[in-house]
Amino acid sequence: MTSPATIADIARLAGVGTATVDRVLNHRPGVNAETVQRVLQVVAEVGAPPQRGRPRKGEGFRFAYVLPAETVPFNELVDRLIAQAAGEFRHQHITEVTHRFDSSDAAAFAAELAQLGECDGVAVMAPDLPPVKLAINELVRAGVHVVTLFSDVAGSMRETHIGADNRAAGRTAGLLLGRMSQAGGRDTLLLSSQATRLSGEIERRIGFAQVIEERFPKLKVQRTPDLPAGDTGACRALLRYLRSDSVDTARIAGIYNVGSGSAGVARAVESLGLTGGVAVIAHDFTDEHRALLGANGLAYVLHQDVHYCISAAARVLRALCENVRGALNVVQPRVEILTAENLH
Repeated sequence: MTSPATIADIARLAGVGTATVDRVLNHRPGVNAETVQRVLQVVAEVGAPPQRGRPRKGEGFRFAYVLPAETVPFNELVDRLIAQAAGEFRHQHITEVTHRFDSSDAAAFAAELAQLGECDGVAVMAPDLPPVKLAINELVRAGVHVVTLFSDVAGSMRETHIGADNRAAGRTAGLLLGRMSQAGGRDTLLLSSQATRLSGEIERRIGFAQVIEERFPKLKVQRTPDLPAGDTGACRALLRYLRSDSVDTARIAGIYNVGSGSAGVARAVESLGLTGGVAVIAHDFTDEHRALLGANGLAYVLHQDVHYCISAAARVLRALCENVRGALNVVQPRVEILTAENLH
């Protein structure tokens, strides 16, 4: 070869994928010994590829946080905590920039994500759709380190995911509502969400349905129509559904809302005089959710340490840029169960 071998060149000659070559070159686990030897043999023959990550003018790092543009409470909370971490980032010689892309248009989201090639690393919360996966893969091939945040994009070349186990969160919600429902005669649990393409919210739905089927076979899970993301729209849509002939509110024991609009769900339950009789479980500890917990509008809020995830993403990206051994050994946050009794 007249020019330096690339990871793609080595992958082609070794008969493996580029992700496998990347793992071997960066001494990460998950590749069997025979494949490692084959990749190293090709490297010995054609030479090592240029070191990942483009050279920086100084000693600092430039990282991008990418969030959905939708103005729902969780996105705003994450955006605010990233801004508040600016001092912490400066201490680590990290320059952070936050981007908000429209996640309702996967192609546009992917196109904007692809423009971040001048960054050293990207932490992204994105819809799990093919155009986004391709954009992540192109960034990685260009030498940009990518991690997913809060919601994974499985099958992409992202280097790790940082965030609580969403399927476990859904199972936790199912366990809580299932146990609460056993004491009365109500046998129906409502599962509400938006028309989401975030894998984290899809995983919550799966986990919830799994644990009800496994541990509470006498209970029935009923999906509501997709709710709008905003609280006002979610309240109106849920009220229409609950007042329809297809729903017997006397049989509803609880509602699990997997994404945004939870305050609207709680208001709809209150409007029908069901507060206290119908338990509502939501995600993410926002100011409004704190107030609803105190007023019994929400029975539980499932939360994760958002600040920790933001900081961990920066630490992992920096370690990857510096080729630190064990860079991906990150402790994932727990699913916390918040009630009116354990608020700080």
